[in-house]
Amino acid sequence: MLVTKAGAAVFTVGEPAFGTEHNKEEEKDMRRVFAVTLLLGLCLHGSDAAAQRTNAERRAAELAAFFSKRKHEVREKKGVRVEKFKEVKSEPAVRGDAAAYAGEYESDTGCGLTLRVAAGGAVEADGCEPGPDGNRRFTLRGARLEGALLTGTKVYDDGTNEKFEGLFINRTDRDSPTDAGTTAFGLGVIFDPPRTVHHGSYTLSRLFYRKK
Repeated sequence: MLVTKAGAAVFTVGEPAFGTEHNKEEEKDMRRVFAVTLLLGLCLHGSDAAAQRTNAERRAAELAAFFSKRKHEVREKKGVRVEKFKEVKSEPAVRGDAAAYAGEYESDTGCGLTLRVAAGGAVEADGCEPGPDGNRRFTLRGARLEGALLTGTKVYDDGTNEKFEGLFINRTDRDSPTDAGTTAFGLGVIFDPPRTVHHGSYTLSRLFYRKK
Protein backbone atom coordinates (compact mmCIF):
# COMPACT_ATOMS: atom_id res chain seq x y z
CA MET A 1 0.00 0.00 0.00
CA LEU A 2 1.27 3.50 -0.86
CA VAL A 3 0.42 6.43 1.50
CA THR A 4 1.29 10.00 0.54
CA LYS A 5 1.62 12.59 3.25
CA ALA A 6 2.91 16.15 2.97
CA GLY A 7 4.65 15.43 -0.31
CA ALA A 8 6.39 12.34 1.04
CA ALA A 9 5.76 8.80 -0.04
CA VAL A 10 5.37 6.29 2.77
CA PHE A 11 5.43 2.53 2.03
CA THR A 12 3.87 0.01 4.42
CA VAL A 13 5.07 -3.56 4.38
CA GLY A 14 3.13 -6.68 5.30
CA GLU A 15 0.02 -6.45 3.11
CA PRO A 16 0.47 -8.20 -0.28
CA ALA A 17 -0.17 -6.19 -3.39
CA PHE A 18 -3.15 -7.15 -5.56
CA GLY A 19 -0.96 -7.54 -8.64
CA THR A 20 1.26 -10.17 -6.96
CA GLU A 21 -1.68 -12.34 -5.92
CA HIS A 22 -3.16 -12.01 -9.41
CA ASN A 23 0.08 -13.21 -10.99
CA LYS A 24 0.19 -16.26 -8.71
CA GLU A 25 -3.32 -17.22 -9.71
CA GLU A 26 -2.36 -16.88 -13.39
CA GLU A 27 0.65 -19.14 -12.83
CA LYS A 28 -1.57 -21.76 -11.18
CA ASP A 29 -4.01 -21.57 -14.08
CA MET A 30 -1.17 -21.97 -16.58
CA ARG A 31 0.10 -25.05 -14.73
CA ARG A 32 -3.38 -26.58 -14.79
CA VAL A 33 -3.73 -25.90 -18.52
CA PHE A 34 -0.29 -27.39 -19.19
CA ALA A 35 -1.07 -30.51 -17.15
CA VAL A 36 -4.39 -31.04 -18.91
CA THR A 37 -2.80 -30.51 -22.34
CA LEU A 38 -0.01 -32.97 -21.56
CA LEU A 39 -2.47 -35.59 -20.31
CA LEU A 40 -4.66 -35.14 -23.38
CA GLY A 41 -1.65 -35.51 -25.67
CA LEU A 42 -0.60 -38.73 -23.97
CA CYS A 43 -4.13 -40.11 -24.28
CA LEU A 44 -4.31 -39.24 -27.99
CA HIS A 45 -0.88 -40.79 -28.62
CA GLY A 46 -1.97 -43.96 -26.87
CA SER A 47 -5.20 -44.04 -28.87
CA ASP A 48 -3.30 -43.65 -32.17
CA ALA A 49 -0.90 -46.46 -31.24
CA ALA A 50 -3.81 -48.72 -30.25
CA ALA A 51 -5.60 -47.92 -33.54
CA GLN A 52 -2.47 -48.81 -35.53
CA ARG A 53 -2.16 -52.13 -33.70
CA THR A 54 -5.83 -52.85 -34.29
CA ASN A 55 -5.49 -52.11 -38.02
CA ALA A 56 -2.43 -54.36 -38.31
CA GLU A 57 -4.18 -57.17 -36.45
CA ARG A 58 -7.28 -56.80 -38.63
CA ARG A 59 -5.21 -56.94 -41.81
CA ALA A 60 -3.28 -59.93 -40.49
CA ALA A 61 -6.55 -61.80 -39.92
CA GLU A 62 -7.67 -60.97 -43.48
CA LEU A 63 -4.44 -62.29 -45.00
CA ALA A 64 -4.53 -65.43 -42.84
CA ALA A 65 -8.03 -66.13 -44.19
CA PHE A 66 -6.70 -65.58 -47.73
CA PHE A 67 -4.22 -68.43 -47.14
CA SER A 68 -6.91 -70.73 -45.72
CA LYS A 69 -9.42 -72.97 -47.51
CA ARG A 70 -11.66 -75.97 -46.89
CA LYS A 71 -13.24 -78.40 -49.31
CA HIS A 72 -15.28 -81.44 -48.35
CA GLU A 73 -17.24 -83.40 -50.95
CA VAL A 74 -18.96 -86.74 -50.64
CA ARG A 75 -20.26 -88.49 -53.77
CA GLU A 76 -21.87 -91.85 -54.22
CA LYS A 77 -22.05 -93.53 -57.61
CA LYS A 78 -23.23 -97.08 -58.24
CA GLY A 79 -22.97 -97.88 -54.56
CA VAL A 80 -19.43 -96.57 -54.25
CA ARG A 81 -18.87 -93.70 -51.81
CA VAL A 82 -16.13 -91.26 -52.75
CA GLU A 83 -15.06 -88.62 -50.26
CA LYS A 84 -12.77 -85.70 -51.02
CA PHE A 85 -11.43 -83.56 -48.23
CA LYS A 86 -8.85 -80.81 -48.13
CA GLU A 87 -8.33 -78.18 -45.47
CA VAL A 88 -5.64 -75.54 -45.17
CA LYS A 89 -5.81 -73.40 -42.05
CA SER A 90 -3.43 -70.47 -41.62
CA GLU A 91 -2.93 -68.38 -38.50
CA PRO A 92 -0.72 -65.31 -37.90
CA ALA A 93 2.60 -66.40 -36.38
CA VAL A 94 3.57 -63.61 -33.99
CA ARG A 95 7.05 -63.93 -32.49
CA GLY A 96 8.22 -62.03 -29.41
CA ASP A 97 11.64 -61.47 -31.00
CA ALA A 98 11.79 -60.23 -34.61
CA ALA A 99 15.07 -62.11 -35.07
CA ALA A 100 13.05 -65.35 -35.02
CA TYR A 101 11.83 -64.49 -38.54
CA ALA A 102 15.35 -64.32 -39.99
CA GLY A 103 16.49 -67.13 -42.24
CA GLU A 104 16.10 -68.87 -45.59
CA TYR A 105 12.69 -69.46 -47.16
CA GLU A 106 11.64 -71.44 -50.24
CA SER A 107 8.44 -71.78 -52.29
CA ASP A 108 6.95 -74.58 -54.39
CA THR A 109 7.76 -72.55 -57.52
CA GLY A 110 11.48 -72.86 -56.85
CA CYS A 111 11.82 -69.21 -55.82
CA GLY A 112 13.43 -68.45 -52.51
CA LEU A 113 13.78 -65.54 -50.09
CA THR A 114 16.46 -64.58 -47.57
CA LEU A 115 15.38 -62.44 -44.63
CA ARG A 116 17.75 -60.64 -42.25
CA VAL A 117 16.91 -58.86 -38.99
CA ALA A 118 19.40 -56.37 -37.49
CA ALA A 119 19.95 -55.95 -33.75
CA GLY A 120 17.67 -52.90 -33.70
CA GLY A 121 14.84 -54.80 -35.41
CA ALA A 122 15.39 -53.44 -38.94
CA VAL A 123 14.36 -55.98 -41.58
CA GLU A 124 16.08 -56.59 -44.93
CA ALA A 125 15.26 -59.20 -47.54
CA ASP A 126 16.02 -60.29 -51.08
CA GLY A 127 14.62 -63.09 -53.16
CA CYS A 128 12.76 -63.99 -56.30
CA GLU A 129 9.21 -64.59 -57.48
CA PRO A 130 7.58 -65.92 -60.66
CA GLY A 131 7.21 -63.28 -63.38
CA PRO A 132 5.65 -63.07 -66.86
CA ASP A 133 8.84 -64.24 -68.57
CA GLY A 134 10.43 -66.27 -65.80
CA ASN A 135 11.60 -65.64 -62.25
CA ARG A 136 12.32 -62.05 -61.18
CA ARG A 137 14.77 -61.09 -58.46
CA PHE A 138 14.03 -58.27 -56.02
CA THR A 139 15.29 -56.52 -52.89
CA LEU A 140 12.89 -55.46 -50.15
CA ARG A 141 13.26 -51.77 -49.20
CA GLY A 142 11.65 -49.81 -46.37
CA ALA A 143 10.49 -53.00 -44.68
CA ARG A 144 8.18 -52.63 -41.70
CA LEU A 145 7.20 -55.39 -39.30
CA GLU A 146 3.99 -55.04 -37.24
CA GLY A 147 3.26 -58.20 -35.32
CA ALA A 148 3.33 -60.88 -38.02
CA LEU A 149 2.60 -58.41 -40.84
CA LEU A 150 5.52 -57.49 -43.12
CA THR A 151 5.24 -54.62 -45.61
CA GLY A 152 7.64 -52.69 -47.80
CA THR A 153 8.60 -52.05 -51.41
CA LYS A 154 10.07 -54.61 -53.81
CA VAL A 155 12.78 -53.16 -56.03
CA TYR A 156 13.50 -55.43 -59.01
CA ASP A 157 16.82 -55.83 -60.79
CA ASP A 158 15.54 -53.72 -63.69
CA GLY A 159 14.85 -50.78 -61.33
CA THR A 160 11.05 -51.06 -61.28
CA ASN A 161 9.30 -51.34 -57.93
CA GLU A 162 6.09 -52.69 -56.48
CA LYS A 163 4.25 -52.80 -53.14
CA PHE A 164 5.06 -55.78 -50.93
CA GLU A 165 2.69 -57.24 -48.35
CA GLY A 166 3.10 -60.54 -46.56
CA LEU A 167 2.19 -62.34 -43.35
CA PHE A 168 4.19 -64.80 -41.28
CA ILE A 169 1.86 -67.74 -40.74
CA ASN A 170 1.58 -71.22 -39.30
CA ARG A 171 -0.11 -73.22 -42.09
CA THR A 172 -1.72 -76.55 -41.24
CA ASP A 173 -2.71 -78.97 -44.05
CA ARG A 174 -5.21 -81.77 -43.50
CA ASP A 175 -6.23 -84.40 -46.10
CA SER A 176 -9.09 -85.98 -44.14
CA PRO A 177 -11.44 -85.02 -41.30
CA THR A 178 -9.56 -87.35 -38.95
CA ASP A 179 -6.10 -86.23 -40.06
CA ALA A 180 -4.09 -84.40 -37.38
CA GLY A 181 -2.43 -82.43 -40.15
CA THR A 182 1.05 -81.12 -40.76
CA THR A 183 2.04 -77.57 -39.85
CA ALA A 184 4.62 -75.43 -41.62
CA PHE A 185 5.88 -71.98 -40.69
CA GLY A 186 6.58 -69.43 -43.39
CA LEU A 187 5.77 -66.17 -45.11
CA GLY A 188 2.62 -65.80 -47.20
CA VAL A 189 2.91 -63.07 -49.85
CA ILE A 190 -0.02 -61.43 -51.66
CA PHE A 191 -0.06 -60.36 -55.33
CA ASP A 192 -2.65 -57.65 -55.86
CA PRO A 193 -3.77 -57.69 -58.60
CA PRO A 194 -3.08 -61.34 -59.49
CA ARG A 195 -0.50 -61.80 -62.22
CA THR A 196 -0.07 -64.10 -65.18
CA VAL A 197 3.31 -65.79 -64.92
CA HIS A 198 5.67 -68.03 -66.90
CA HIS A 199 4.45 -67.02 -70.35
CA GLY A 200 0.77 -67.24 -69.45
CA SER A 201 0.90 -70.78 -68.06
CA TYR A 202 -1.01 -69.81 -64.89
CA THR A 203 -2.25 -66.93 -62.74
CA LEU A 204 -0.75 -66.25 -59.32
CA SER A 205 -2.48 -64.37 -56.49
CA ARG A 206 -0.46 -65.63 -53.52
CA LEU A 207 2.81 -67.38 -52.76
CA PHE A 208 3.91 -69.26 -49.65
CA TYR A 209 7.60 -69.19 -48.74
CA ARG A 210 8.24 -72.04 -46.30
CA LYS A 211 11.10 -71.57 -43.85
CA LYS A 212 13.86 -74.10 -44.32
